[in-house]
Amino acid sequence: MNTTAHILVVDDEPDIRNLMKEILEDEGFRVSVAENADTARRLRREAHPDLILLDIWMPDTDGVTLLKEWHDSGLMDSAPVIMMSGHGSVETAVEATRLGAYDYIEKPVSISKLLITMKRALEMAILRRENYGLRKHALTVTEPVGNSDVMGALREQVKRINQHDTAVLITGEPGCGRTLFARYIHQNSRRQPAPFVNVRVAGMNPESQALELFGNQNSSTPSRLEQANGGTLFIKDIVDLDVAIQARLLNSLESQFFFRNGGAEPVPIDVRVIAATDYDLDEVVHNGHLREDLYYYLNIVPLHVPPLRDHYEDVPQLLEFYTNLFVNQENLPYRRFTVAAQNRLRHYNWPGNIRELKNLVQRLLILGNGLSIELTEVEPILSSHQRQSNTANTSNHTMYDLPLREAREQFERAYLEHQLQEVGGNVSKVASRVGLERTHLYRKLRALDIDPKQNKK
Repeated sequence: MNTTAHILVVDDEPDIRNLMKEILEDEGFRVSVAENADTARRLRREAHPDLILLDIWMPDTDGVTLLKEWHDSGLMDSAPVIMMSGHGSVETAVEATRLGAYDYIEKPVSISKLLITMKRALEMAILRRENYGLRKHALTVTEPVGNSDVMGALREQVKRINQHDTAVLITGEPGCGRTLFARYIHQNSRRQPAPFVNVRVAGMNPESQALELFGNQNSSTPSRLEQANGGTLFIKDIVDLDVAIQARLLNSLESQFFFRNGGAEPVPIDVRVIAATDYDLDEVVHNGHLREDLYYYLNIVPLHVPPLRDHYEDVPQLLEFYTNLFVNQENLPYRRFTVAAQNRLRHYNWPGNIRELKNLVQRLLILGNGLSIELTEVEPILSSHQRQSNTANTSNHTMYDLPLREAREQFERAYLEHQLQEVGGNVSKVASRVGLERTHLYRKLRALDIDPKQNKK
């Protein structure tokens, strides 16, 4: 058993609390105790326990209600919960299990049974984290792909950047790989063992942005700044951050502490920030959308990621990389790009950059047949993209002249772009409006090369 684990005991009876603490510390555990739900919320947020022993009957908020709160906040994966009660029922045990409790133990607690249950719960948590880490590693592009001089120079620049621990500002067109380079910087820095926390603030109102970054004093959900403590916080849409929130963020980064919303106690942090934008920096600073002082704080070591058309020689390697990725990740059939198809794609201008290339590969693997991807299969897709960039609307007459599959794709693209514009780019709302499961909708958007962020009124 991992006896260095940190256990949180939540029980309103002092004798039971103290006895459990004494026994578990004798077994080698680190132990914190809470007498009510408010203290349990605070300790879970601040101490990050590895396992929680939670009594059901408490005076302020009962254990099942607190468990439901953690379940609804998505916190059940961070620490297993074992419920305890001297006056439980089968219905209570079933409800606790449904909400994600690992097990249910009756009082008076058998210490031998408790230790065995704790051992299994901690082992399960370790396996879950390991499996999650393996899945995440398998699905994540960990290094920029390409052997061009451009990509080689960018890798060398990242090495120079990581000789220091300052903030980084990444610029580049949409789809060029800004998030990938942010991860690459983190993975090659001294902060690599600590978390990389990705936060997107575009489309959020100021109140939601404040909650996302700074959390709430009365919530057990840690803020993004707390989650990134010791590691890296990546803010992809820094210009979309409300100006007042920008000032608050800058103050927190410079002082290395912040106040939760509704809180009066400073929360210390050690966070490196990487920010990114596709806006023209001179323009957004001039018009006040990006605070000048925050810009200077972030722009100590800038990194510009060029568009794919500036390193087109990497296209064949990128095609092969994403083909293998989708074959392994989504069990799609392997198909090989012919030399003619690769040559055509090398000379395409890629307005959507690497994201467009990735979506094209996925679309060809999903919709196509045969072992090879021929030029005749690639050309209609590129022509369709070109027509979209030349005109916002296609006449019905032109659509009637198309083959059925291409006409259907064109209609679906126009239809989904219209739906996204109606709801401000919110994919969840579109899924509800059009009657599609959200995962299926995301997949269709990728196949049709639709970026929700670019489809807002």
